[in-house]
Amino acid sequence: MALVECVPNFSEGRNKDVIDDIVATISSVEGVKVLDIEIGDATNRTVVTFIGPPEGVEEAAYRMIVRASELIDMSVHEGAHPRMGATDVCPFVPVSGATMEDCIGISKRVGERVGAEGIPVYLYESSASAPHRKNLAEVRKGQYEGLEAKMGDAEWVPDYGPKTFDDKVAKSGATVMGAREFLIAYNVNVNSTDTKHAREIAFEIRERGRALRDEAGEIVRDDDGVAIKKPGRLKAVKAIGWFIDEYSRAQVSINLINYKVTPLHVVFETCVEEAEKIGVRITGSEIIGLVPLEPMIEAGRYYLEKQGKTTGVPDSDLIEMAITSMGLNEFSSFVPEERIIELITAEENLTAMTVHDFVDELSRESPAPGGGSVASLAGAMGAGLTSMVATLTHRKKGMEDHMVEMAALGDEAQALQARMIALVDIDTEAFNDVMAAFRMKKKTNEEIAARDEAVQKAYVGAAKVPLETMERALEMMRLADKVAVVGNPGALSDAGSAAIMGLAAVRCAGLNVRINVKEIVDETVSSELLSRAEEIENEAVPLYDRTMELVKERGEF
Repeated sequence: MALVECVPNFSEGRNKDVIDDIVATISSVEGVKVLDIEIGDATNRTVVTFIGPPEGVEEAAYRMIVRASELIDMSVHEGAHPRMGATDVCPFVPVSGATMEDCIGISKRVGERVGAEGIPVYLYESSASAPHRKNLAEVRKGQYEGLEAKMGDAEWVPDYGPKTFDDKVAKSGATVMGAREFLIAYNVNVNSTDTKHAREIAFEIRERGRALRDEAGEIVRDDDGVAIKKPGRLKAVKAIGWFIDEYSRAQVSINLINYKVTPLHVVFETCVEEAEKIGVRITGSEIIGLVPLEPMIEAGRYYLEKQGKTTGVPDSDLIEMAITSMGLNEFSSFVPEERIIELITAEENLTAMTVHDFVDELSRESPAPGGGSVASLAGAMGAGLTSMVATLTHRKKGMEDHMVEMAALGDEAQALQARMIALVDIDTEAFNDVMAAFRMKKKTNEEIAARDEAVQKAYVGAAKVPLETMERALEMMRLADKVAVVGNPGALSDAGSAAIMGLAAVRCAGLNVRINVKEIVDETVSSELLSRAEEIENEAVPLYDRTMELVKERGEF
């Protein structure tokens, strides 16, 4: 499922009733989940973090901005934080399955809707309509008190909404809206109580670097007297050094603006290198707030590769390796299910059940989960076995020539395993869509036509899901065949078992394709689906025979 994060900042941090009302407006949208609420009394500002599918986040953002404009009066607002509107800033952030372009589109659609409600909207960051509008500080310069003059400046006409400062604008102020990458707040711990050590590391790693100095230690300036900067080592990184009383330690406090430009583990390792240069050590680090899954997985892979181990392991193992290697537990416990966005938002589903509960659910009179879900589970187990054989081969003494091949194969098997596990639930959801279509009203001709169309669409979906299971299972069988050829002889039975599970998945899913195709009226569509299912089975059967022969021959069974 695609996920988008939204982190609106509201100009209210003292009236709990108002804050609760705005948050309730966000939560009222189906599929949207509020993850965090940070209330500041001195700043008179609240920062909310919520997440959900793109369409849900889009609707929630629109509703909350309108509601905030009704509840907050900017003409009487006071607070320590810069601000220019009731909803002061509203960024959209792609988390998983969504792109920056998706978030830019969301910001523009919400901006247009909000503007139609009489609230001026300025686009910033990746959504900015002009280069001088990209930086939030520039857009917000002058704050609320300077908004009337700003709106009258041809360079600063709002992107959406009213162009003049009327009574409604006087109450709501303006909203700055846009799309940006996920910002990771990250602190790296130094074994020192001296802030200058942390500051020195910060100067070296941050993108803006520090003032360039000559041999005498004097700042080098250009012809206009402006200090010339010596760039730091890492792009998209901001950093300062400070001392934390709570820990009695110095820290490098970092804002990682774009972890896709500079990965999290690269920041940590660069700090380690710079610390060694000045005679101190990095002892650990901490992530403030939430973090996406991707940088944690990437870090886990990096440290496993550095140890010469295969990365074809479950995500949970990669996450644990990242936590351990970067010392994320040094000052407080890092619990992945509470800190990693995708794990926080994971829904309770069939694959979250115990094996006992899943089999019990399977045995009940309800038709779903059924054979399609079982096929996907069988394929996932086959992929798990394949990954295991690859791992056992990767670390087997005397089989070093196959390490690179097995590492890549293990990664492929893990990806297939993850997808087929997801298909366990997707198959049941597809069947539920069929049932939902049948429950549609059918009193009028229009209702009957709409119902018939929905039923046909649902049946096509219900056939395509097991067809994908067949595709993925066949891919897994090809991998199982490869490990049967060169894999660890002591694990050949597992390679054979993977092939057995793969063929079971193909045939089981094939039955589910056929039973749903029977109900599809469009013969062209049904013929294409059946033809592909037959192609897969025709390849899977001889592939299975070949793998089993290899297993028996090499294993001398």
